[in-house]
Amino acid sequence: MKNKFIALVLVFTLVLTPILNLNNFAYAEEIINTNSADIQAVETDHLSKYPDYAKMYVGEDKHEKFNRKMFNLNSKLNKFIAKPVHILWSSILPQCCINRIRDAYNNIDYPKRLASCILQKDVEGIKRETVRFLTNSTIGIGGLFDPADKIFKVKPTNENMEQALCKCKMGSGSYLVMPCLNSCTPRSLCGRALEAALDPSVYLASPITSIIKFGLMVNRTSFMQPIAKMIETNYADPYDIHKKLFGIENYIRNSNYDRQELLLEEKQLVEEGYPEKAEELIAELGEKKGENNTMTTGQITGGASTLTDILPLTSALKPDIILEDFKIQTPVIDSMKTAFFEDKTVNKSIWNELSIWNRCFSKRVKTGAITVTEGKEPYKFKYILQKDSNAPLMIFYPSIGEGAGNHHSLVFAKMFYDAGYSVVMQGSHFHWEFVKSMPDGFAPGLPQNDSEYIRQVSLKILEFLSEKYNYQPEKKIIVGTSFGAVGSLFVAEKESKNNLLNVNKYVAISPPIELKYALLQLDKNSDNYDSGKIKNKTALTAAKVLQLYGIKNEKNFTIDKLPFTDDEAKLITTFVMRQKLSDIIFTIENTNKNKQSDIYKMINNMSYQDYAEKYLGFSLDDECLYASLFALSDYLAKNNNYCIYEAIDDYLLNKEQISKLKTITGKNLICINCGSHLGFLYKKDFLDKFKKELLISKN
Repeated sequence: MKNKFIALVLVFTLVLTPILNLNNFAYAEEIINTNSADIQAVETDHLSKYPDYAKMYVGEDKHEKFNRKMFNLNSKLNKFIAKPVHILWSSILPQCCINRIRDAYNNIDYPKRLASCILQKDVEGIKRETVRFLTNSTIGIGGLFDPADKIFKVKPTNENMEQALCKCKMGSGSYLVMPCLNSCTPRSLCGRALEAALDPSVYLASPITSIIKFGLMVNRTSFMQPIAKMIETNYADPYDIHKKLFGIENYIRNSNYDRQELLLEEKQLVEEGYPEKAEELIAELGEKKGENNTMTTGQITGGASTLTDILPLTSALKPDIILEDFKIQTPVIDSMKTAFFEDKTVNKSIWNELSIWNRCFSKRVKTGAITVTEGKEPYKFKYILQKDSNAPLMIFYPSIGEGAGNHHSLVFAKMFYDAGYSVVMQGSHFHWEFVKSMPDGFAPGLPQNDSEYIRQVSLKILEFLSEKYNYQPEKKIIVGTSFGAVGSLFVAEKESKNNLLNVNKYVAISPPIELKYALLQLDKNSDNYDSGKIKNKTALTAAKVLQLYGIKNEKNFTIDKLPFTDDEAKLITTFVMRQKLSDIIFTIENTNKNKQSDIYKMINNMSYQDYAEKYLGFSLDDECLYASLFALSDYLAKNNNYCIYEAIDDYLLNKEQISKLKTITGKNLICINCGSHLGFLYKKDFLDKFKKELLISKN
């Protein structure tokens, strides 16, 4: 009996752990962890200053106490039962075989999708699913390949029976987390029961059939492991973000947004605010090389929508880097382009990332842990060392809210590693894991205070590497992006007075010059939402993001022009930034993630300005020199061991700030003609200059 129970738990864990759209979740992890799902959910929580997305899409969490316990149970079942099986499976079959089996399994699911289309009276859906099934079953060799999409451009959809029940006006019921099932509702459970009845293998009871079905299920559920890892390691409250992901995925499906072509074409972009004559505007601003290399800049506020919102400047700046082929849209959209960049060589391998044989760059990166504060959780960081124990070292401080292992840290790590550096990746100091390792009462946000803790963490990491590997780098360089760039410069100023790290060079990319100004811009974007339309608008924007990630691997894909309106870009940016703020507050308040809590009532009413007043003790209405790079004026004016890269159309800066900083720093401030906040990061013109600086620092 005991063995039967264990087998039953194993099967249910492997088969039914997060039965969600795993492909959509994979896309949702890199960019917009937004949420929606329920037809009956309230449009918005009118008691909140900012949208309560979880409540908006799944309704009131009436069973939160039970749900959190079940979520914790499912996480443990996944960690100790499902994941080891998935690792074994992924180590037996290479990724291409796993993909082929997945496609075959999806092809077999044709009756479920067809029934859903029939109940919805969706004639086009019936035709599409039938054409795909017949094409892939024949030319695609039983569904192992997808010629219906690759050759005939008949795109796959993810129809299920819950969509049919929703179409039939069946209410969703309360949000639930069930053992082994994770997120669901009574309606989704009914849909799954109907789908099980439509599965032909249910009626075939034989040992061989059971083994085959078990293998198919193991293969299918293995795709959820990266999502489970992302949720558990990137967020302070995995339960809340999982609920949001379930919500957005379900709402998109039940609204059939996944069937619509939502990505904007060039003509639509013009109509929605994309500057039709961007090239002419660039020329007028003196940005086009060969015409006038003196650039005038203008104040760009958080509400700036197009280049026409840029005000004329009284002072002139000469750009040091001209991005010849950068397609300017709006400052906020341009800043998002970095997020859609993907360096495939970082994870390139014929094996799944769970496989023990996978030796891609990201798998070779190791995780270390140091104790920063006695009695607190160890601080985890990532590192990869050259064989030479004296190889130069690069320490990377990422953007606000990013963990040590985020994709862009890995991209920078590979760039430096290929150039001969050993690399250490710290997480952002405005990240919940950093806060958990700090003394009681610590709240990040003031660079002057934070930099001492950042420096101590870097010092302990160097001691760790020296003790474990006898690693003694001859030269060290610290590179930071955005908020991490601010931290790197404040560390540099402290090091100039008391040299502990022996760093030779500091590189700051897109540091907000005055945090007061930058945070006000973020709050301004957050405040400008239409509470009556936010639910549908968020779902449509999320669906567009998913569609964009769905075509990233196509040959003609380019991120030069993103198919979003400025309002959509602000919505995405706002969601991401508020999620990071949420994680910090959740951690500072020492909230138990396994118990029911009212913490989100406070979080959804707190802006960045409110955070500064409550936890940092100052108002953004006051002068905040200690939260500004101008607090480092003496260091910046007297030293040459640093360089700063700023795009002059960065929406977190203004004309007075960058002109004043240029006066102080001189040639150490490298101006870029466009690209907004980090949007230029992977353009060739910038990388050529940056890599040259990298090699100079090494030598």
